[in-house]
Amino acid sequence: MLSFLLNCVFLFTAAVTGFSQDSGQAPAEPYWRQALGGAVLSLPSYQAQSAVVALDGGNIRAYSTTGTSMWNFFSGGRISPYVTRSREGTSYFSRTNGTLIAINRAGRELWRRGMDGPLSAGAITGWDGRIFAPTNGKIYCYTASGNLLWFKVLDSAFLTPPAADRDGGIIFSLNNNHVYRVDPFGNVQTWRLSNTPAVLLSLKYNNSSHHNITVLYTDGSMQELGNSEDWFLSAFNTAQPSALPRLSARPLAAAQREDKIAVITSDGRISLVSMTERRILWTGDSHIREIINNSGNPVPEAEMQFDERGIYALSKDGATGFTHDGRRLWLSYLNNAAAVPAFGNDGVLYMGGADWILYAYKIEDRILPEINDLYGPAAEGSYGLGRQRVLEYFDLPVTENETRMRLEQINEALRTGTVGTNEPAWTSFLMAVAAGRHPIQFRIGALSMLGRLGSQETIPWLIHIFRNDDEPSIKTAAINAIGSIGVDPQGIALQAFLYSIINSSIRDEQILTAVASATGMLCRFSGPPLSEAGIRMLTLLTANHQPPAARRQAQAELETLRINNRN
Repeated sequence: MLSFLLNCVFLFTAAVTGFSQDSGQAPAEPYWRQALGGAVLSLPSYQAQSAVVALDGGNIRAYSTTGTSMWNFFSGGRISPYVTRSREGTSYFSRTNGTLIAINRAGRELWRRGMDGPLSAGAITGWDGRIFAPTNGKIYCYTASGNLLWFKVLDSAFLTPPAADRDGGIIFSLNNNHVYRVDPFGNVQTWRLSNTPAVLLSLKYNNSSHHNITVLYTDGSMQELGNSEDWFLSAFNTAQPSALPRLSARPLAAAQREDKIAVITSDGRISLVSMTERRILWTGDSHIREIINNSGNPVPEAEMQFDERGIYALSKDGATGFTHDGRRLWLSYLNNAAAVPAFGNDGVLYMGGADWILYAYKIEDRILPEINDLYGPAAEGSYGLGRQRVLEYFDLPVTENETRMRLEQINEALRTGTVGTNEPAWTSFLMAVAAGRHPIQFRIGALSMLGRLGSQETIPWLIHIFRNDDEPSIKTAAINAIGSIGVDPQGIALQAFLYSIINSSIRDEQILTAVASATGMLCRFSGPPLSEAGIRMLTLLTANHQPPAARRQAQAELETLRINNRN
């Protein structure tokens, strides 16, 4: 993914004045350089063959991988220094007044939501498009289309910011030395630690089906905190000691690959730890010298990168590269740097200057293989929301009145953002109602609520309803639900809509009007190239032989998409 960033015309603020390598001659001139045009608040966020960066004036700017400016979005006020991009290229960030904003990959605003404060770290995207948004006091979970599913009030400020749990949720620690694992539905697992954590990792090895949390403490010790099957553990469970090696100093950053952890510590040492063998495989010297702030404590301003090529430590002082077996490839020094540089999949080190210029230096000839995809990597797993689960006896209303009351309960939870841990059971219940022998209004309401629950995992099931149900109003409700979800990076819903139009299998005006509306919603969310396919399909719906209402809706959607794509 770094390659999406690494050919772009922006980055942080630093000045390159020194450059040396263990082997080979450093280039006399940069590989290339570009003017930034402003002070950068954040590290660039890259995805979908483009990258965005937050500027101090409240703007979000996007650039192509060749450095061409794509769009410039003004938020209307000051923004916090965190931008996260989802797989389809949607950017999530916040203003300093706590307004969370989503803009699509074409730079068009999708929605705004109020939180209790600005983002205190980067938002994290879940497997089905949901967003975990941290503030100083809470964690919010939104659907990709901006519906609040749940929120958690925190006891203390973040000590380590939320990171992706490889089982689909998030992990983080607070200043009270408590470690939290929160699953996608808001279930919480908590550990009370006797020491202060510096880094948290989600790691799987020994053929385990789940990931353990590995804690790297400030004193260099390490500990494992169990796996995601342990939700029965009581809150504030005290972690048990484990026979893991001790690092030489405080960890500044770490990265994982399979059963191994690469760590950079505050004494400038890089270590590779085998969790299977429970030992440090090797340790080497990097460019880093111990970083001390005014209080005498190390400042964690470093990043680790661990990929097929090797292990790379990056800091404001420079960068160092190692092979997997511990041989140092190169070492580079930077002076007066104000932010951590980035090392790209193309072997180029990117760093910015205090003069607001981005410099690129070719360090390695090796290029990390990658698939040239219009979207980011596919999700690592599934939450299981796309299939109807077997409901427990108490989840099956018997009478029509009980069904109505359950639907009203779910609707109220969606209105107040309190779905939480009920989501899996309620999703299955809504599927059962929508596909069952219930009154039409119940089925339509259930489909509408599935759209508001907003998991892209349910889109194939909704397509099945669209294709196979005989009732036009149910087909229409399924289409509307797909549009409400918004996230369809593979375009499977558009394919189903297009097939029905090309084969003239649907003539109903209500259904075709809903197809036009949902197509516009899906394309506005993802922007090009999905919108390009949508424009072609909407053009078919403007043909004279199509029903008048469908033609009008398609024409309105086309005009909106053309304006979005031009801008």
